[in-house]
Amino acid sequence: GSNVDTGTAASALSNLLGSGSSINLGDVVGQLQNQGGSLATMAKSWLGDGENMPMSPSQVSEVLGSEQVQDFAQKLGVDQNEAAAGLSDMLPKLIDKTSSGGNLLESLGGLGGLAGMASKFMK
Repeated sequence: GSNVDTGTAASALSNLLGSGSSINLGDVVGQLQNQGGSLATMAKSWLGDGENMPMSPSQVSEVLGSEQVQDFAQKLGVDQNEAAAGLSDMLPKLIDKTSSGGNLLESLGGLGGLAGMASKFMK
């Protein structure tokens, strides 16, 4: 695995999942729910308090866009497959940790908490 700088990971993640410096997991969840079918069911499992359904790397590219995943990978200095695999592991955990009872919580604990998560998943 790679040893990714926390600041770089946070910056790349905020570019991927948000606008400017704010991360918008609501948009990600909305995209999953709008796809319907298994993706909507998957998002619901992450928001709920039960077990999280897994996400595949190909679903990451489908939801976020392969170009965006490629940009994310380049910023971190990893290949696209590694980035998609890392995101497929991290997104369910991230959404699960920032939701309760089926709803996203207001705060992610700032970019610091997110940066720590982002750097861990790329190691």
